[in-house]
Amino acid sequence: MSSRPPVKRAVVFIDGQNLFHAAREAFGYTYPNFDVTALAKRLCAGQGWKLAQVRFYTGIPDAGDNARWHFFWTHKLAAMGRQGVVVYSRSLRYRNRTVSLPDGTQHSLLTGEEKGIDVRIALDVIALAHRREYDVAIVLSQDQDLSEVAEEIRAIARDQRRWIKIASAFPQSPASRNRRGIDKTDWIRIDRTLYDQCLDPRDYRRKL
Repeated sequence: MSSRPPVKRAVVFIDGQNLFHAAREAFGYTYPNFDVTALAKRLCAGQGWKLAQVRFYTGIPDAGDNARWHFFWTHKLAAMGRQGVVVYSRSLRYRNRTVSLPDGTQHSLLTGEEKGIDVRIALDVIALAHRREYDVAIVLSQDQDLSEVAEEIRAIARDQRRWIKIASAFPQSPASRNRRGIDKTDWIRIDRTLYDQCLDPRDYRRKL
């Protein structure tokens, strides 16, 4: 296998909902207030890697299901696109979910679920490696379903006889319950100071 490239090109793959929920738990933020371009740049700069591309993936509720969050994501994703971020979105699928409360009562709630986001990220991480578009894949997620991708990247590195790294980055604080990155990857923890340096000054929430 060849030695490490002198300049390591990085592509950052961001699972938007995973990042939001991790930041909410770690830092208490109540909406996705991150600037993904700023965050990707700081993560790469901290490791000495050259940022080649940012890719963002999220589910979006239909306007009829949740007008406020549909408005938010539609406008936030459009702004990302203008910054050169590659955006992939899918409609959330809704189903009834029964939850049990401490008093013993049960309630049925309509909840939105992402379908296919992790698969799309996995396909893109692998496809871009095959096309030699990066030396480092940084995945902002803690979804263990992506651990199999790490094995595939190692196989590609052997086949192409080149150095490839895959890392997972995630917000973490003493309040975080999940303190693990994706298995078989290098872990990069995002602390409050780093995250707060990458806040989006634009708030796309609309008061309805």
